Amino acid sequence: MNTRLRRAVVAAAVTAMAVSLAACGSAKESSDKAKEPSAKKGDDLTVGLLLPENQTARYESFDKPLIEKRLNEVTGGKGKLIYANAKQDATLQTQQVDTMITNKVDVLILDAVDAKAIAGSVKKVKDAGIPVVAFDRLAEGPIDAYTSFDNEEVGRVQGKALLEALGAKAKDGKIVMMNGAVTDPSAGQYKKGAHAELDGKVTIGKEYDTKEWKPANANANMAAAITAIGKDKIVGVYSANDGMAGGIITALKAAGVSPLPPVTGQDAELAAVQRIVAGEQFMSVYLPYAPETAAAVDMAVALAKGEKLDSIAGTKVDSATAKGIPTHLVPSVSLTKNNIKDTVLKDGIFTVQQICTAKYKAACDKLGLK
Repeated sequence: MNTRLRRAVVAAAVTAMAVSLAACGSAKESSDKAKEPSAKKGDDLTVGLLLPENQTARYESFDKPLIEKRLNEVTGGKGKLIYANAKQDATLQTQQVDTMITNKVDVLILDAVDAKAIAGSVKKVKDAGIPVVAFDRLAEGPIDAYTSFDNEEVGRVQGKALLEALGAKAKDGKIVMMNGAVTDPSAGQYKKGAHAELDGKVTIGKEYDTKEWKPANANANMAAAITAIGKDKIVGVYSANDGMAGGIITALKAAGVSPLPPVTGQDAELAAVQRIVAGEQFMSVYLPYAPETAAAVDMAVALAKGEKLDSIAGTKVDSATAKGIPTHLVPSVSLTKNNIKDTVLKDGIFTVQQICTAKYKAACDKLGLK
């Protein structure tokens, strides 16, 4: 090869190398930029909210509006809520999670239908760079934060109340335990707390895990228990929530059980408060929804902004798949006819007019609810 040609080849190679190095440099620069953290988010956040079902009155009547209100307060009206209810359908909730990812929400507040089945979806959300706050039920998967009531304490409150109602008659017959759905980890915690109070102090004739928390399923279970035990031998019923308590009381009435045995509940639903006034249901557990929903929103906004949760989360809990989840737990209150004024009325959950309809007016008058 002659000198002129060799020089031309070398020059071409040098030029090609320079272009290649420039391209590499450009690619590296782009890669580095991609790794850089995005600018801090402001108050114009989009928060996703997924609730599990609409048979329990609390979710649509209290949780959703309270979360909307709190989000508006902490973001100066700039925050946006995208909401969906799974109507007790775990498959539908999985699809709703995918929609939240597609909508590029900044953070997701999730109350799982099935805490175990949702784990894969939680991972997808996290892989998309979206933090997840588990609300009310501790979903599995890489959860960033969790807020709920002290669920074992709820069960203990219910168990103590049932023992109080039974008094010296606690072992005169048998009780029926109507627990919640096995797909809800909270139900297992309520059951554990209740057993801690009841075991050894009562005789449990029948115990059920109620599919999907449905009142109709609780009604069918109670009818079966009455047949198995005998209507005159049931001295009390542990019901994990108010919806099921309604189904249980209907079954007891249908079987001609009179007087009705004490029945527990949870959620302080309007129908349950009215049954308490009428003496059909002994108690419910009043869960102050405002502190729980406020904690969920405060955690969500802090996570979306990349802020720490130290001032919100007072403790940590473990799920089956994650350890040390920052957690805020809210205490609960036993609601009986004796403290309706100091709980649901005082906190503005219901008005006297809502509780004391014509059907319940005489019973309300006796309790001084006017």
